[in-house]
Amino acid sequence: QVQLVESGGGLVQPGGSLTLSCAASGSIFSIISMAWYRQAPGKQREWAALITSGSSSNYAASVRGRFTISRDNAKNTVYLQMNSLKPEDTAVYYCKFLIRNALGSAYEYWGQGTQVTVSS
Repeated sequence: QVQLVESGGGLVQPGGSLTLSCAASGSIFSIISMAWYRQAPGKQREWAALITSGSSSNYAASVRGRFTISRDNAKNTVYLQMNSLKPEDTAVYYCKFLIRNALGSAYEYWGQGTQVTVSS
């Protein structure tokens, strides 16, 4: 019953900025963590950023210093602010929530993906 809906992808020029959003709906009792992954054509999906329930953040070396992950608990939403974008950032970006249900069980949920293309 939990669904994640992503938005904010698009075409941007190198050096530009873009902010992605991912909102969860359904039977959510608590969110353990939120994360962003990305996958370029012909490559494996890679982890990009993580934010915990305590708002601690971690980033992959490839995005550290340029991307910022944040959350809005009231809206069950995670954001990814992307600055100084490079062509190699071009990928489909996926959000992932680790959610605990009413029974105390934890499950991973993935967004549908949103395309980010960095090109001049």
